[in-house]
Amino acid sequence: MAPRAHLAIYKVCLESCASDDILAGMDAAVGDGVDVLSISLGGDPVPFFVDAIALGGFNAISKGIFVSCSAGNSGPDHYTVSNDAPWLLTVGASTVDRSFRATVKLGDGQELDGESMYQPSNYKSKLLPLVYPGLITGNSDTALCMNGTLDSVDVRGKIVLCDRGTNMRVEKGQVVKKAGGAGMILVNDALNSYSTNADLHVLPASHLPYSDAAKIKVYINSTSAPTAAIIFKGTALRVPNSPALASFSSRGPSQITPGILKPDILGPGVNVLAAWNTQKFNMISGTSMSCPHLSGISALIKHAHPDWSPAAIKSAILTTARQKDNRQQPIVDEKHVPADLFAVGAGHVDPQRAIDPGLVYDLAPGDYIPYLCGLGIKDESVSAIVRKNVKCSSVKSITEGELNYPSITVTLPAIGSKWISYTRTVTNVGKPMTEYSAAVDVAKGVTARVRPAKLYFKEVNQKQSFTISFRRNGDGFGPAEGRLRWVSKEHVVRSPISIFME
Repeated sequence: MAPRAHLAIYKVCLESCASDDILAGMDAAVGDGVDVLSISLGGDPVPFFVDAIALGGFNAISKGIFVSCSAGNSGPDHYTVSNDAPWLLTVGASTVDRSFRATVKLGDGQELDGESMYQPSNYKSKLLPLVYPGLITGNSDTALCMNGTLDSVDVRGKIVLCDRGTNMRVEKGQVVKKAGGAGMILVNDALNSYSTNADLHVLPASHLPYSDAAKIKVYINSTSAPTAAIIFKGTALRVPNSPALASFSSRGPSQITPGILKPDILGPGVNVLAAWNTQKFNMISGTSMSCPHLSGISALIKHAHPDWSPAAIKSAILTTARQKDNRQQPIVDEKHVPADLFAVGAGHVDPQRAIDPGLVYDLAPGDYIPYLCGLGIKDESVSAIVRKNVKCSSVKSITEGELNYPSITVTLPAIGSKWISYTRTVTNVGKPMTEYSAAVDVAKGVTARVRPAKLYFKEVNQKQSFTISFRRNGDGFGPAEGRLRWVSKEHVVRSPISIFME
């Protein structure tokens, strides 16, 4: 993403990643004067004052250093997002519009498009006997192609159907190869649905979505001699539904700070070509891949705007994000239904637009102290985070929703129609003499208003404040979504709105 950037690498993990080592590595990078910290690691959500990445990240942003972090690979369940401190950029993973096509042709003529990075140029595709070990034994471990489970099944010279789950995808192929299988068809479980991967398999293989699993199993049951072939077709471009959310990408709400929408943003994280320790390159998927994309983009923004704070850079990334795919439809999740805000945050990064966002929601390091005090954290814990003595009794604390964040999260009480209001301040980083008009879209059952409805900026770097208010107007309950837009002749500044109706 930033091809001329200088890289400084700090090793903080051996057999595991100890908190002391992570914090020491981050502090060393800060001391060396880096501009961006890219952190492709994380753990279970823990309070900020015992979270090494949150602690090191606050020290970094206090020195003007941007911090980009992986959201985690514990999706598709909600409440799994990690690295969720508001001073960190929390990056989820999306697919790209390329597929390394490995098509399965069944004996009845059906062709099902899957993926595999194993693309042998001299492979002669032909129909071979097809076997589903799980059907023969009735054993779930055999259906999963677990190690040692195929010894009692005749798979020699056959293409073997394996269910996804429990053991690693490539490991399943190793089990099939060891048992004498000629190829593998890997089919998704319901949890991962349409989310497939182009792995470097050890034998001819294709990874198919869950929707195709039933088709293959019905075909196997329909004939006494099922057959299949795997046809390698190379790279397919402009794949529909791209980008889409990766099934593994961790989701919000945050367990630690649910009033801040996390993850923040999506970046490419599926089938990414990357350097590897045992060979020159590998094809890897994970939020550890999407995080460096955003790190590089933030470096480009920092180069274009060296005086911008980490919060301003984050705001530029979030408020210019895309919410639609290459069909101009909402970004979908692993089930091919529109992904919610707890999955995509502001949307998918748009590097070109992020360079010129028009307006930014800025924050100084000290602005996080009232927020931390508002969480009810003890003085000594707040002091440990910000690395200076803080007495919350002398601080005017704020709620999570009052932090000047580029996204908005609001909880509306079950009883009454009281307005809930938050004030935000935006800074003009576009042209002088520019007017912006507010437009807000919210779900049925909620009314929203913005005051003032227009903002006029005479100068660059001029700040203006506005108040956005919400109230219930119906009987709806549960999560809902909306979006605030500030629109000028040249810019549309978008903020996602996460609403929970009690």
